[in-house]
Amino acid sequence: MIEGLIGKKIGMTQTFDKDGNAVPVTVIKAGPCTVIQKKTKDKDGYSALQLGLIEEKEAKKVNKPLLGHLAKAKAAPTKVFKEFRFDEKGETKEGDQFFVDIFQAGEKVHVIGTSKGKGFAGVMKRWGYKGGKASHGSMFHRAPGSIGASAFPSKVVKGKKLPGHMGQKRVTVKNLVVIKADKEKNLLVVKGAVPGAQGGYLLIKKADFRANQVEKKE
Repeated sequence: MIEGLIGKKIGMTQTFDKDGNAVPVTVIKAGPCTVIQKKTKDKDGYSALQLGLIEEKEAKKVNKPLLGHLAKAKAAPTKVFKEFRFDEKGETKEGDQFFVDIFQAGEKVHVIGTSKGKGFAGVMKRWGYKGGKASHGSMFHRAPGSIGASAFPSKVVKGKKLPGHMGQKRVTVKNLVVIKADKEKNLLVVKGAVPGAQGGYLLIKKADFRANQVEKKE
């Protein structure tokens, strides 16, 4: 068993539960993923599987070192490579493929992605500051206010929330429920929203993977 897969966000829609209530869901193209490299504790110091996401269009302008790396697994050129933990008791090898059916309806997953970039933003939008009075003549409508004392410590404290670049960060949304896993179309439907824009790459990981591994060792 492997911890998860690489996916690509398709978009959001809605479905209906047994009681007829509308449920917002996100559709993700999850896999198929090819095992590019198998890392072991003896050789690499830790155990993991390096997966490559198979897409409709092969990656272009691939350099020779990467082509040689892919040739070992007899895999087509891919754009995205990520490492996942796996059950070392299995007989997984380079060239094997994993599909969306590693997930089951009803189980929980963690989805990791890059949030939408929103450019330069002020403190009210970026951090939720209240701002000053909006009355005429206040001259303090959307300013951050005092950012430090003049006497002590006579500096701006590290970590102070100030204006700056907003978004485009790694975000993890935990414990999303899997609604459906369609192996024929490589589609995974999860309840709720996931980070990033349409077409963004995602990592989908089993929420209970680590707990299951601990139980097996015991």
